[in-house]
Amino acid sequence: MLGTNDSEYFQAFNINKKSVAIDLRSVEGKAALRELARSADALVNNLRGDLPAKMGLDYKAMSTINPALVCVHVSAYGRDNERASWPGYDYLMQAESGLMHLTGEPEGPPSRLGAPSIIDQCTGLTAAVGLLSAVIQARTTGKGCDVDTCLIDVALHQLGYVATWYLNEGHISSRQPRSAHYSVAPVQTFPTEDGWLFIMCMTDKFWGELIAAIDRPDLASDPRFATQALRLANREVLTPIIDGEMRRRSTAHWLGKLNGMLPVAPVLDLAQALDSPFLKTTDMIHTIAHPAKPGMRVLANPIKINGERLDQAPCSSFGADTSAYIRKARVERANSS
Repeated sequence: MLGTNDSEYFQAFNINKKSVAIDLRSVEGKAALRELARSADALVNNLRGDLPAKMGLDYKAMSTINPALVCVHVSAYGRDNERASWPGYDYLMQAESGLMHLTGEPEGPPSRLGAPSIIDQCTGLTAAVGLLSAVIQARTTGKGCDVDTCLIDVALHQLGYVATWYLNEGHISSRQPRSAHYSVAPVQTFPTEDGWLFIMCMTDKFWGELIAAIDRPDLASDPRFATQALRLANREVLTPIIDGEMRRRSTAHWLGKLNGMLPVAPVLDLAQALDSPFLKTTDMIHTIAHPAKPGMRVLANPIKINGERLDQAPCSSFGADTSAYIRKARVERANSS
């Protein structure tokens, strides 16, 4: 914890935000929301799909206060179907969308993606794209709208081309050994003397670089591996050959030979990933001055503007800005009357 109503978990998702807490079921809370909405560009909610209309958070209700307001709805299953009232979470969407079917080793059980709440975050980013597009339109036309996205739609959208393959060809993709690519080889993890590498020979050029690096020029003339299609078809034969060579030397050795020559990366644990010197080079970790933890380290915003990382500041603790922002909204309303 970082004091009352604050935590590192809270900060991870709320850096650079102010925190206003109001009870939307109370008369006072509804009035406060209306005051905030009068001068806002957008109103975002992540309620169950049946609640925005009931609580007056959709464009039909809010346009009477601010016709240019964009109302963004992030729900589990959407607002326009029989599941609108269902609660839902990230992991459920991975299960139902087929993502868990595709994740893990072939002989293992279905697995969720390791990153915490990846579908939640992708859905938030999807909502942000819709929000920004709608705000640009609203500033031009003076008319806002409803923008909807939901967890299940975004999870399904992450299936990408494997969905297209099934919908058009009936092809059901399955989990691949060593996180291998569905249609290109060798693209997978390989063991080294002291760890693992992920190597991606997506082109014939990269295949040539790999066999040169492992000193196996004979593989260039092996008819089983002459083309990308043949390397995929004979992956079970090719993999142990490359394994045998890669196991002879360390991860650092192979990175020294392969970095910049073909797409390759070490498979790191969490500590190794976050302690990597490369993150210092790219300024990907910032230190912010949180009142309860002055040297708090956080991941930087992944967006750069004109080559510069964006500034970051801790979010106020939960509800800390309520009085200031509600008072400000009321003053602005009174001055415009």
